[in-house]
Amino acid sequence: MDPVIARKMSRTLEPYHGVIYFLPEAAEAYAARGVEGRDGYFVSRSAPLGRVNPNVVIATFFNFNPDLITHALPRAWDATTPEAMVEARLEAIDRGLRRLLGDAISSPEMRRAAELARTASAGCRTPGRPLYAGHADLDWPTDSHLVLWHALSLIREFRGDGHIACLVAEELDAVEALVTHAASGAVPRVALQTTRAWTDDDWAAGVERLASRGLVHADGEFTADGVTLRQRIEDRTDDLALPAWDALGEDGCQELRELVRPWSKAISTSDAFTSALRGR
Repeated sequence: MDPVIARKMSRTLEPYHGVIYFLPEAAEAYAARGVEGRDGYFVSRSAPLGRVNPNVVIATFFNFNPDLITHALPRAWDATTPEAMVEARLEAIDRGLRRLLGDAISSPEMRRAAELARTASAGCRTPGRPLYAGHADLDWPTDSHLVLWHALSLIREFRGDGHIACLVAEELDAVEALVTHAASGAVPRVALQTTRAWTDDDWAAGVERLASRGLVHADGEFTADGVTLRQRIEDRTDDLALPAWDALGEDGCQELRELVRPWSKAISTSDAFTSALRGR
């Protein structure tokens, strides 16, 4: 299968999975378990790994300032449990999707999309994919809109694990990876730097390290070699994500994209979602 399909699938399906990180329902559910504010992201997403050392979360999340993670963990486990946070996350996405998508969650189209996504997720494998592996051990929900979300979450973490492997193989550290992301034009520097909590000095040092390798100019813009490196990373990430989509086949991939596209659009253009994005 053409690896470009993996990139197209990711772009179309990401809002359906990623909305969990912006829902007010999520903040409410985590706070009810004693985890407040930004800590909720790190605690809820890593909860399927269990009570692991914070360094495990730093490794699997890769590009966040480690101080964010050591602020959240392990102290969160004095207030709650990994199992309770997994439950809170599912509760939040259930409430959020019901609010954002209305009657669509009980439609035949949703049932079909859930079936297709679960088939795709069965193509993922655990070796070398630690964050995916933790999520893959969770029980499957029963409602179709949650089956779809869980399947897409598995595929998203599978892809992310592969992407980190590509970054490490290219000898990029957390900040350097973000600098190359910003240089690609996909996401503005301010969004990447602030959400990952790196200082201006951290960023400047990352630019300097990349410049010494001939990958960026002093202003952080790519050199020709930098463009080549970033494209190589993206292409290899797509290659490593293909097992899920090979399991579904090209026709199944096209059908799933067509089914999920209107829901992803509704999610990504909703007031709650866009307001949360502006605030992060």
